[in-house]
Amino acid sequence: MGKRTLPIGWIAGLAALALPVGFFLSRGEEPAVPGADAGAAERGAMQSASAEQLRKLSIVANDVSVTEELCRLQCRDDLASLAERLKNNERAARSALKEMRKAHPHFHALAYVGQDGKKRTVGRGAPSDDAVPGAAAAWRDAVRSVGMGRAYQSRALIGRDGDTYFVLGETGGKGRGGVVGLVHQDVLRRVANHQARNLRLREFPDEDKRFGIRAVDPNTGREVDVDSPEENEGISHYRKREVVVRFAEPPTKEQVERMRTETGAVSVKQLGYAFVFDSATMSTPELLDYFRTKNVVYAEPHYMYVTNGAAEPAAELVPNDELYRRYQWNLPIIGTPAGWSFSKGAEEVIVAVIDTGVTLGHPDLAGHLVEGYNVVAPDRPPDDDVGHGTHVAGVVSALTDNGQGVAGMTWYNKVMPVKVLDSTGMGSTYSVAEGIVWATDHGAKVINLSLGNYASAEFLHDAIRYAYDRDVVLIAATGNDNTDQPGFPAAYPEVFAVSATNQAKERASFSNYGDYIDVVAPGENIASTYTENQYAALSGTSMASPHVAALAALIRSVNPELKNTEVYDVMRRSAVDLGPAGRDPYFGYGQIDVARALQLASGKAPQEAAADGEAERTVGGGSFLERLLHALLGM
Repeated sequence: MGKRTLPIGWIAGLAALALPVGFFLSRGEEPAVPGADAGAAERGAMQSASAEQLRKLSIVANDVSVTEELCRLQCRDDLASLAERLKNNERAARSALKEMRKAHPHFHALAYVGQDGKKRTVGRGAPSDDAVPGAAAAWRDAVRSVGMGRAYQSRALIGRDGDTYFVLGETGGKGRGGVVGLVHQDVLRRVANHQARNLRLREFPDEDKRFGIRAVDPNTGREVDVDSPEENEGISHYRKREVVVRFAEPPTKEQVERMRTETGAVSVKQLGYAFVFDSATMSTPELLDYFRTKNVVYAEPHYMYVTNGAAEPAAELVPNDELYRRYQWNLPIIGTPAGWSFSKGAEEVIVAVIDTGVTLGHPDLAGHLVEGYNVVAPDRPPDDDVGHGTHVAGVVSALTDNGQGVAGMTWYNKVMPVKVLDSTGMGSTYSVAEGIVWATDHGAKVINLSLGNYASAEFLHDAIRYAYDRDVVLIAATGNDNTDQPGFPAAYPEVFAVSATNQAKERASFSNYGDYIDVVAPGENIASTYTENQYAALSGTSMASPHVAALAALIRSVNPELKNTEVYDVMRRSAVDLGPAGRDPYFGYGQIDVARALQLASGKAPQEAAADGEAERTVGGGSFLERLLHALLGM
């Protein structure tokens, strides 16, 4: 099955149509009438699925639209800064332009226009209409405008490859001369395809021979074919011919070798107590039947995981980051600026991002990354080749108040990049489990897991317990299929489960729900860092989860003595109730509130103390909260 991409123009067009068409479809739902034809229910289900897809397409269109604006703003700032730097140092123009293209490959061509009107070009030279119709004229207009001391931006230009381009000219201050560039906005295509996969707008993972993946219904164990995006709901995927086994008694080397031979295994890997057998001759069901005769604690498929936010506080801080005021609605709505008056974080409280890796050279993450690990390719650094992990890391700890890009929720907490998902956004149980164990052993105090599957794998649960027993706070996204089927690892009792809301404090239309939800956080149209030193807006519970991971890091920064169970309780009790009164399956305990949580964690009573009683999913005691609430509130 080949990969499909979403044309940018098609998405943009649907943005205008999504609301009225969705409304029309919803009006078509009528109560069941006895004697109606048998196909009515099926047609109703198809209409519902179509309406949900249109809502998701509208969200993707908004993400792409905001990303386009972010790209233009950041490119403008980058060129203006370069032009200003070259005003008094024209001799450095050629090397500076080369350096800019290396750091920002989306600049396909760059030229310095001196005060004398002469150009020094780096890249592919002046653009031609052969590759990008209209680019040559726009380039000439930009050079002429900059030569006269005026900035320039062209309209969007559609290249022969279907991607969007534009021409930009910046003077860098008063006087003539400056820098002109042709910008390739391939980030729009990458965001569109990323979100089509992330929001399950196409069947994913692609079940082809390259990856050797099969889909399974986790409730029945039956293999199923996924032929449309909506069929991903509640479906899990696993690697064909692989199983994960934990034996009741550790096998000897001789026993492992005998099982390798009998199963035709081409590799046997061990992590902790569990073994992964990869057979060249036996199917997954055959392997399961074989190992269930061997006195095992469990034998299960090797599942795949995919990418899935009393004292009055001081005056709110407003960081000077370029994109903050206009695009980062998500931070003020959860009280982040007010919370910074209690704590901006602490370097020693490290947040591990278990994901696709992180763009290690991104200027808005500089100095905020600690040593990480690449589980997928251990001999390589944990660099991001998807964008998902970089986006998550930026929500947690992009440089704040540095005059550029976006603001992170924490000012000082470090991010540990752990790459467990490959360039397709997929990773196995083994990879995710190994990443969790590695992060725990290397000092992570908080782990963010913006990934998931609908099958509960004991192998992964063992890794979760390993981290939890060592006092790590575990935060996970619930999923983007608008279903109440529990997703894992979010639904494990040791994990804090996060669903998503939008700017109106409503449940995001794609967000999963259920009794296991702890809290919600912003997850729609979230601006953050992205690959190739760029910025993008993405939507998903994957974007909501790092908001909560960052809050957990701030809580542990303001009060390092809190156990992980106590951190969970602080976030539940300080959440702002949304939806039906009390805990509910759509919002859990409510939306996180950074200021309230940090007040509570620091020993200062919040203006309104949530009183939902003992946290149902807490594993272990909550003695700190009990003592504090009793002392402050008489509870």
